[in-house]
Amino acid sequence: MIVLVPGQVSLCQWRALWEGELAALNPAAAGPIADSAAAVERIIARGEPVYGINTGFGKLASVRIADADLAALQRNIVLSHAAGTGVPSPAGVVRLMMGLKLASLAQGASGVRPATVALLEAMLARDLVPVVPCQGSVGASGDLAPLAHMTATMLGVGEIALAGTVLPAAEALARAGLEPVELGPKEGLALLNGTQFSTANALAGLFLAERLYRTALITGALSTEAAKGSDTPFDPRIHVLRGHRGQIETAMALRELMAGSAIRASHAEDDPRVQDPYCLRCQPQVMGAALDVLRQAAQTLATEANGVSDNPLIFVEDDTALSGGNFHAEPVAFAADMIAMAVCEIGSIAERRIAMLVDPALSGLPAFLTPRPGLHSGFMIPQVTAAALVSENKQMAFPASVDSIPTSANQEDHVSMAAHGARRLAAMVANAEAVLGIEWLAAVQGCEFHAPLMSSGPLEAARALLRGAVPRLDEDRHFHPDMVLAEDMIRTGALAGCTGLVLPGIG
Repeated sequence: MIVLVPGQVSLCQWRALWEGELAALNPAAAGPIADSAAAVERIIARGEPVYGINTGFGKLASVRIADADLAALQRNIVLSHAAGTGVPSPAGVVRLMMGLKLASLAQGASGVRPATVALLEAMLARDLVPVVPCQGSVGASGDLAPLAHMTATMLGVGEIALAGTVLPAAEALARAGLEPVELGPKEGLALLNGTQFSTANALAGLFLAERLYRTALITGALSTEAAKGSDTPFDPRIHVLRGHRGQIETAMALRELMAGSAIRASHAEDDPRVQDPYCLRCQPQVMGAALDVLRQAAQTLATEANGVSDNPLIFVEDDTALSGGNFHAEPVAFAADMIAMAVCEIGSIAERRIAMLVDPALSGLPAFLTPRPGLHSGFMIPQVTAAALVSENKQMAFPASVDSIPTSANQEDHVSMAAHGARRLAAMVANAEAVLGIEWLAAVQGCEFHAPLMSSGPLEAARALLRGAVPRLDEDRHFHPDMVLAEDMIRTGALAGCTGLVLPGIG
């Protein structure tokens, strides 16, 4: 069980929640939550108009709401804003969204009552996962539609996945021994306002991208071996002179992956080639830059995940409600765009290595990595597939943050597009993982043309992992099953974790 300390949750804890671990609030949060709710009561008692507490929303902020209608106002905003579309969001993303919202409310700046927070906490602790359509947020004024779908289930409306079965929300709550909540003043708005959907998707993309980076180090090192490339470009003296941390650590990892290779030793001297193609030689520079970008995005997302993005914000020291714009997800949009660029480049340079391996003029290997080219096509079309996937990722990598479209009758006239900027990351990583799966297959095939020479211990472990599921391609066969097996081992993290080395990451 993860204990969420508001404002101090680590990326490792967010990752564990995304992976399925249950979570609960630190009990010390009870005081700030209660104090904030009491402040809202005192604000209402003053009789002054305060946005979202006793007024309408967005363009309707000037409409004053009678005290008798305040509870209906909060229920109405939830039901009316639950207008998302598309397929349900992944369970891990929804769990993250719930945890992010819970940690935000628990900082005592949103005016939500302890009982309402307790219901959200209980749902998360008992793994009740609301069904949240993945489309409908523009990433400003909060992720309104997705968060409304989450909140609606707390009212007994909508659907919840419980133990893998989708049930009507009221039924799922009852099975878990929970009752729907009736929202009080400010609560509906507090639950809907925020960047938690965008941030959850961006965090999920970040975690996937980190594994992608580590996997690509292994497949890239294997390709270097298959092409009998040099490890001289990984010499630490080169990278210290430039100074980028990611580049230095990537070069070190590549050296460690190739250390002790008999293939490398076989051409360490008297090799007529002076320099390798960029896709081999510049791996530290490209992959290191990607790692640095992922780390920068991680820093932004860690800050966002521990912040409060509600509006208005409640300050208990003087019972003040301040309207601002913390719901605007521009930091998340920028972080998502950075992750997208890194993912795109990791896949792009990997595809170039595949193209090099299948070209005998560049690799010195049989054409298309088949012993009898012509009769057999070998890796001809898998390289085309990799090229198609890389091109698709290039199109998806266009920055979402530079787009905007006015909403709410031009009251909300600039938005971040963080939600779909973050949501695309999972698809981009899946494309790049498929590229790395093809590279893994090709690089191992290429290395085996150098038998009986062996590679290093870590890379031989990667080869053995593949060969435990996929036999060598001596003659053409149905290629797709081989690709599926390789991709599955990449997506489970089996390849990234098989070398026995601690590879660099976002930490």
